[in-house]
Amino acid sequence: MFRIVSIVDNYKSDYRQVVRFSIRIRRIANILEPSKRKTSASVEKRLLEYLKEINQTLTKEEDAAFVDNLNRYSKGFWKGLFTFYDNPILPRTNNDHELFFRTIKRRHRRITGLRSWNRYIMRHGEYIVFAEDAISDPCILSRLATVPFDAYINEMKKWEERTKEHIQRFQFKRDPDQYLKCVEEKWLNQRLC
Repeated sequence: MFRIVSIVDNYKSDYRQVVRFSIRIRRIANILEPSKRKTSASVEKRLLEYLKEINQTLTKEEDAAFVDNLNRYSKGFWKGLFTFYDNPILPRTNNDHELFFRTIKRRHRRITGLRSWNRYIMRHGEYIVFAEDAISDPCILSRLATVPFDAYINEMKKWEERTKEHIQRFQFKRDPDQYLKCVEEKWLNQRLC
């Protein structure tokens, strides 16, 4: 036991440094903590001032890695970091989105047995969100009944145009000779009409 406790003394300086850094991180978290009276401009200004203060106060050589990492990390997230303060409909984090995508991915794996869902995403894209929402909506049939037929036809044309390239690429990869034969037949039919 004495031997274990004696090792702790070797890490006193590291511990002090971690405490110094954690104080800064907690202060940043406090600045970013949402409240009704905060706006994106005010939070951005406060955080920018605090990051400048950190750059001025943490000038020791052992602080350089922490300050550099903090500056690079902040710069990477800066652009969209403050948007949700002025737009309460936007989520603060993307955790719910990540859980949603994981659920969809897991369901796709169960249904198809495929680990990769790249083709599924390329084919259905942003419409996956609507499909997943529709599955859990008990009033989906009444909602769909309110959509005019012309609007449905227009959306289907947009959908077909958007997925056309992906479908062609898939068909070509699966059987290039058959795909080229179909393209040639379509070309000949168009010329004859």
